[in-house]
Amino acid sequence: MTQSLTGRIAVVAGATRGAGRGIARALGEAGAVVYCTGRSVRGNPSPYGRPETIDETAEMIRAAGGDAIPVRVDHSVESEVGALFGRVDGDHHRLDVLVNSIAGEDPMMAQGGSFWKTDLKNADTIFRQSITSHIITAKHAAPLMIRARHGLIVEVTENDILSAGNNPMSQVVKLAHKGLALNMATDLAPHAVAAVAITPGFLRSESMLEHKGVTEATWQEAGSKDKNFLESESPLFVGRAVAALAADPNVLGRSGQLLSSWELARHYQFTDYDGRRPDWGALAIDFSVLPPPLIDMFRTGWRLQLEWLETLAERTRQFLAKIPKA
Repeated sequence: MTQSLTGRIAVVAGATRGAGRGIARALGEAGAVVYCTGRSVRGNPSPYGRPETIDETAEMIRAAGGDAIPVRVDHSVESEVGALFGRVDGDHHRLDVLVNSIAGEDPMMAQGGSFWKTDLKNADTIFRQSITSHIITAKHAAPLMIRARHGLIVEVTENDILSAGNNPMSQVVKLAHKGLALNMATDLAPHAVAAVAITPGFLRSESMLEHKGVTEATWQEAGSKDKNFLESESPLFVGRAVAALAADPNVLGRSGQLLSSWELARHYQFTDYDGRRPDWGALAIDFSVLPPPLIDMFRTGWRLQLEWLETLAERTRQFLAKIPKA
């Protein structure tokens, strides 16, 4: 089980809903002081038309006995992000965990289809909100961790392989989150600070529950139409994965890696709130719920991805062999 995070300070950027909310709750559950940030606050709801707010997330944490501080921040505005971390430093003189879960369910990324049919009118906004915001936030968090020679930065992404997303923008965004963690881990290695990317499995986010026509109390009813959903997880599950990483004194050994909630659950032995341990990686996925052209696309894409990775791995070994040994 996860060790205590009492005395630790965490910022969850994008704590309004979905994985971000689950991670904020799990870090609070483990004893951390959690700054819950995002744009959606009571009286100024989500630009997505969603009802969730960072105030509600903080109330959930407090109701469970944790300590949470909601702060409205637009993470695409660097001055607001700088002010946030200035406040954290002034209040606590430390930062132990940053979770970047900003714009993970931005509806502007929801459109599907081939790249030559994609509507690009919101492309610049998508990249600013979903990639640049992550870089801005990590930029201002890192100096606090470097100063202490301690800390963990987590990029929340989708899928534990390279591919993810429905269109060129979402594909670039999800791939960028994985690459950001790898690049940050390289930069942070001399400073004993870790950076990882993490993906949940089949996530029962608020929007997914609505899409399936169920609630968290009745979610299993959706399994009659999609057997895969029976292996789904609540947002708290990936949250407990992040909490377990944050409590692991050997987390630097995982720095730069692309991790999953189910793989970490096997290792750290945590469960979802209902005692289940969903394992998306072990599931024999029922692909019959998908249209055949989409399955063909997956088959082609994953084959090409594997060939690409194998070639890249060999090239990287060749370059590494040319570097003088330390």
